[in-house]
Amino acid sequence: MTELVVRRLLIDLETPFDRHWCGGDAFRSALFNALSMSFPVGEQFFIDSVRNGFKALPAEKQAQFKAEVQGFVGQEATHRRIHGLFNAHLEKQGLVNEWEPRARERLRLMEGQDARHWLAITAANEHFTAIFADWMLRNHQWLDGSEARLKTMWLWHSAEESEHKSTAFDLYVALGGDYEWRIKWFRRVTVIFLSDTLRQTLRNLQRDGTLWKLGTWKSAASYLFGRNGLVRQTYKPWREYLRRDFHPSQQETGLSERWLRDNRDAYTPVGA
Repeated sequence: MTELVVRRLLIDLETPFDRHWCGGDAFRSALFNALSMSFPVGEQFFIDSVRNGFKALPAEKQAQFKAEVQGFVGQEATHRRIHGLFNAHLEKQGLVNEWEPRARERLRLMEGQDARHWLAITAANEHFTAIFADWMLRNHQWLDGSEARLKTMWLWHSAEESEHKSTAFDLYVALGGDYEWRIKWFRRVTVIFLSDTLRQTLRNLQRDGTLWKLGTWKSAASYLFGRNGLVRQTYKPWREYLRRDFHPSQQETGLSERWLRDNRDAYTPVGA
């Protein structure tokens, strides 16, 4: 089991930030904004999935997971709150979150479903966030030129996502979840997540007035497919989830632990 510490991030999210806050780059700002728009509803679903999965465990297994589940819920609840504050600024800038209502409609279809389905969806999404988080921690230069508080926010979130990436997966296995359903949901989540990310990013750029600028598309090509590009460097770890013997801990890099150790002044442990 993983010891998950709930941390209070020591940054100011009351002060507004620039529209192109990510180093002055329209595409990167739009993409990060799109991801942030998905987090409040997504994090709540992950919390509910893990809580319901924990309750479905027999008593002897609950003791094994109790501390980790509490840490997971605390971390995700903190992420939900922080990105809610961030998203409030995006709304004031004129951006419209079209991702969240679509996600809520889809999640209504999950009401009454077996807890293992919820956990399979959560584990798949956690794999996406974990490989993105690891890539961000490895390539944090993409956030250079951003305000320090915003760079800290994204790297802190990345570090904690990497830290708790096994929780939903382990609960799914503990409840007898099988390989076939794990992969079915992973493939569905892949299509939905990528299409929603693309759709919201394009809408953000459209509202920003930068969708059809050459610089926007050059930035997108470099960020996604360049030498250190997101797609180029995360495709292999994405595919590893398809292996029967896959476990999230196999992709451990130590980058999360290193960032949390080197940036202790950016947060304080809750209850410490």
